[in-house]
Order: sequence, then C-alpha cells, then structure tokens
Amino acid sequence: MSIAISTQDGERVAELVEAYRSPITDNERLVLAGETAVKRRMRTGFWPIAWALVVLTTWLETEVLAYESGPVKGGATVRGTVTVAGTVPAPKEFELRRFPDYEFCGTLSDDRGHRRLREVTFRPDGSLKDVVVMVEGVKQGKPFTFIDAEVEATLCQFLPFVTVVSDTRRVTVFNRDPVPHDIQGLASEQTGSDTVFYRPSLEAGGTTDSVQLATGQHVFTMHCSQHPYMQSWGYAVDNPYYAVTDASGAFSIEDLPPGTYRLKAWHPILGTQEREITISPNETAALELSFKANF
Repeated sequence: MSIAISTQDGERVAELVEAYRSPITDNERLVLAGETAVKRRMRTGFWPIAWALVVLTTWLETEVLAYESGPVKGGATVRGTVTVAGTVPAPKEFELRRFPDYEFCGTLSDDRGHRRLREVTFRPDGSLKDVVVMVEGVKQGKPFTFIDAEVEATLCQFLPFVTVVSDTRRVTVFNRDPVPHDIQGLASEQTGSDTVFYRPSLEAGGTTDSVQLATGQHVFTMHCSQHPYMQSWGYAVDNPYYAVTDASGAFSIEDLPPGTYRLKAWHPILGTQEREITISPNETAALELSFKANF
C-alpha cells in the first residue's frame, strides 16, 4: 500500500529529497568502511497522534535571567565562519522495514531500504552548518524579541536539525506527515541526559507540556521513538546575541555593546569551543572558528 504525500508542496518534497540524497563524502566513506555497527541505547516510549496538523507547545523553564534590554551605544558586529577538519562521523543507517510506516518514510532513502541520519552537515571545504554561536556575559543590550521556535516533522524527519530556544519561550512542533509521530523531550549536556517531558497521548489540536531545565542545562533534544532516525536539537540562550551557522558556515551577531565577553560555539555532535573576545565601539570583528573531529 502506498501513501500519497498530499500535504507537501511538490517543490518542497523535491528539495528535501535532493538534500537527503547528497553523496557521502570521502571523509564519511572512510568511517563507514571501517566502523563497527554500534546500537546506541535510546529511551523509548509510545505516543500515537492523529493525522492532520499537530502542534506540540512546550515551555522551557530555567533559572531567572539577568539580561535587560536597554540602549546600545557604539554597537559592534561579530561575524565569521565555522569549519570542521578531521574525520567526521558517518551518517547512521537504519533499515526502514524494521520500523513503522516504512513505505511513506522511505520517500527519503538510499533506494536500498535504508534511511540515513546525517548529524554533521558540512561542505567539501569544511564549512560547517548547524553551529550555535553565542556571546555570553552580556547583561544589557538590544531587545530580546524572541520568536517562538518552530520544528516540523516532514517526510519523517525533524527540521531544522538545530534550532535556538529561549529559556522562557516556547517551541512548537508541527506534524506535516500523514503518519503518526511520538515525541520525547530530553535535556542533555553531552555528559548525560534527563527526560524532561513525555506524553503518552496527544490530541489532534495539540498539547502543552512544561519542560524543566535544571540550572546550567541548555541543550534540548526531541526524538520520535517510533522512527528513531527522527531527531532535533535545540539550545536555550540567555540573551539575543547569538546566530546559527548556515550551509556556508557563516554567522553574524550585530549591535553588541562594547566590552569583553566569552564567545561560545556549540555543535550537538562535535561539542563546544570557547574564547574570550574584546569588542571596541562600532567595531566589526572577524573570527574564524574550527572544530577538530576524530571519529
């Protein structure tokens, strides 16, 4: 039995399929040739949902933040690029027939019945996508006008792979697929993880959950236990001075008050880099950041 993709715009589907089928790089192929299949332990649950648009709204609640909005004099700009060098992890492979809805989810596949989860997206020149770059230690500056983060389940994948969320705002998940997906929330700092919400059932109109992030926790993930290749990551920021690198690895942070700060670059798989920066009034600072991978 086949399922028609009636909720997807044709051009959008073609774009996703083309992006998914981008060839494995030589870097990744070396890893695939020598790696041993290791099944990572996953926390699972069951959460059927109705077909149609499904919205999950969650509040991310953490410690009260000290940031305040105020006038910025001599606002500066920090821009640059992030790259990766070394051996990056190869995409994980999943045999589709082992999981529900394999016909529909097979819209994105390798034509051999396998689905890949690419956790590190980069170009041949090393340009690294999905890195959250943030400036820490800013107490006052431009308004923190945060738009609710949105994630969508499309063709059995969560998009975007990395998104930014505010500690006190919401993230909304839309189901664009004609098949059910469940959701578990995890708060993780790469040294372990805690389940922060779980819903055994969901109404078609959506549901709201409170997500508890402990003091010092910033990373938020979502998983579909029915389709383990569905995964999304988020990072909770404390102020509006952040950016997420695009496909070219570029980022730009504007209107930063002059001063000395800690700049952090975070990738869910490659980890974190930090450096101290001192910014002068009206300066445009250029930075080059590079992650070293050894998988």
